Amino acid sequence: MAKNYYETLGVSKTATDEELKSAFRKLARQYHPDLHPGDEAAANKFKEVNEAYETLSDPQKRAEYDAAQAGGGSNGSFGGAGGAGGQGGGARGGNSFFDEFVNMFGNEHGAPHGNPGDIGLNVTLTFEEAAYGTQKEITVNRFEPCAACRGTGAKNGTQFVKCTNCGGSGKVRYAQETPFGRVVSMKPCNVCGGSGRIIKEPCTSCGGRGSLRKNSNLRITFPAGIEPNTTLTIPNEGERTRTGAKAGNLILNVSVMPHRLFRRKGLDLLVDIPVSFTQALLGDKVLVPSLKGNKIAFTLPEGAQSGMTFKLKEQGLENPKKQLKGDLLVTIDIELPKNLDKSQRQKIKELHESLKPEQYDKAREFLKK
Repeated sequence: MAKNYYETLGVSKTATDEELKSAFRKLARQYHPDLHPGDEAAANKFKEVNEAYETLSDPQKRAEYDAAQAGGGSNGSFGGAGGAGGQGGGARGGNSFFDEFVNMFGNEHGAPHGNPGDIGLNVTLTFEEAAYGTQKEITVNRFEPCAACRGTGAKNGTQFVKCTNCGGSGKVRYAQETPFGRVVSMKPCNVCGGSGRIIKEPCTSCGGRGSLRKNSNLRITFPAGIEPNTTLTIPNEGERTRTGAKAGNLILNVSVMPHRLFRRKGLDLLVDIPVSFTQALLGDKVLVPSLKGNKIAFTLPEGAQSGMTFKLKEQGLENPKKQLKGDLLVTIDIELPKNLDKSQRQKIKELHESLKPEQYDKAREFLKK
């Protein structure tokens, strides 16, 4: 009698990949041989389910199967060459149905057990926090081992059986013919996912995943002088799956809020300050604000021009680790007075008339050109 793979999986002929996967997951749990030792009927049913899923999950095989079924032919040739039984997958290549099986019974982040992923978070610091360093509490939403089953995924941490495919070691020998001869290597068991166990009764708290999503608060230190758009890697604070599996990393993408006065260039601080035209003409002692809030005095020379930048040594940011200090770079912007009264206008007119053309360097150079 011709096999009907759709009926075997209990899905319609228009079933999507997700519907096929869901049906396979349910039936594989129900009939897996390791959960029914010595039950030949369950083993045969599991083999039929594997065969059906391996065919229908491959677009090319599915198209050929549908064509054969439409033509009334036997479907006996769609058995997934190499055998799809519960113990026959030890030496199969990548992307086999066994790989799919492991992924579906692994954690639900999309990564198999033993390969937890990194978590990326965006963190925003104030200008001052980035300048002087700070500690912040970061909330990370991640999977962590289930306490009820101790990360095993099995009820009470004990409702599982030893995987018969790898003998409980979690690894199988993988033989491959190459141009240089037969190469034998070890790889994680593709039936139990490298755990060495098959869950007999899933944990009721985590549903057999072995992990639960929860919020964890971490106190992170951001060093003084950290640059905007810096990436910090916090080892082993990413996704945590089953007990014993290596955790991923926490990747923090750091952005820094702009300051109302200051800008940064490495460890140097840049600030623009307005000065009166009389200060620029005559010279003066000018007070410059600092990032810490105090005032720093410097002498503005006589005849200073708008746009000039003055360096105040070691008044910028500090990198304690490298024992480096930046400078404070002050750029002046000469401001002219408005709303002059009659007396002021007369005095400025007298000043203008008293000045000679050679006292204006830029005007003299311009006229020469």
